[in-house]
Order: sequence, then C-alpha cells, then structure tokens
Amino acid sequence: MSRPGIALIVAGGLAVAAMSTMAADYAAVDWSAHGVGDPQRAWQNYALNCQGCHRADGTGDGDTAPALAGHVSVFTTLPGGREYLSRVPGAATAPISDAELAELLNWALWNFDPGHVTSGFKPYTAAEVGSLRARPFRTEAAGVRAKLLKGL
Repeated sequence: MSRPGIALIVAGGLAVAAMSTMAADYAAVDWSAHGVGDPQRAWQNYALNCQGCHRADGTGDGDTAPALAGHVSVFTTLPGGREYLSRVPGAATAPISDAELAELLNWALWNFDPGHVTSGFKPYTAAEVGSLRARPFRTEAAGVRAKLLKGL
C-alpha cells in the first residue's frame, strides 16, 4: 500500500476515535442552552465543511487554517470578532443554511474552546448569521484576523 493510502487509513481511524470520544461528551452538555439544537448535525457539518482544513480536533494546519481549539471563542470577546467568525470564507460560503451555520458556530465555540466562552455569551442565530455571511471576507480575512488578534 502506498504512503498516501496508509495516511488516509490512519486519518480515518483518528477521526473515528475522535467521534466516539465526542459522542460520549455530548451527553454531558446541554447543547440546546448553547444554541445547538442537534450536536450530531453540527459535528457533521463541521466534518464536511471545516475539518478538511481545521482538522478533526480543531488544531488547524498552522498556516492557512488557524487552530480553533483553545482559541476560537476569544474572537467573540473582541470588537468585530463575532462578526469575523461568520464572515470568514469557509464559514460564509459553506453550502449549509443560515440556521445550520449558526448552530455550527455555536457548536465549534463550545466544543473547541469552552474555556473562553464568556458567561454573557449569546448564541449565534440564523438571522444574525444570514446578514453577516451575505458580506463574506475574501482575500482580506487573514488581515482582519491579524488586526483582531492585536486587540488581545
């Protein structure tokens, strides 16, 4: 078997292991209170639309796809950060509904970075996401991100 074939098998095994760990954790979280009506659907949308770059565990690739794990919720505390998360190209152009994207964003915050979600955090809504993703970032996303992070 070729090296790429072996890598795919290993990656698939890691994804299955991550899924079984996450499934056990889902029972302990009141997802609906966090704006996530169906955590399995949110995870599926993440797997289909985000994980290719941000990885199954949210660690990113270090270059074009920043880590979500341990970091993503910080954006919701920065002026313009909440909007940024809805307007980044991968999120804004994902082939899912506004309601599913809102659910996915809420899920990602609570799944990858619950320690930085503030006590007053209000979950994303379909209406909010719909108005934001209508103005997606294109090439300026990295610059906007860098500017936001300077505000930390």
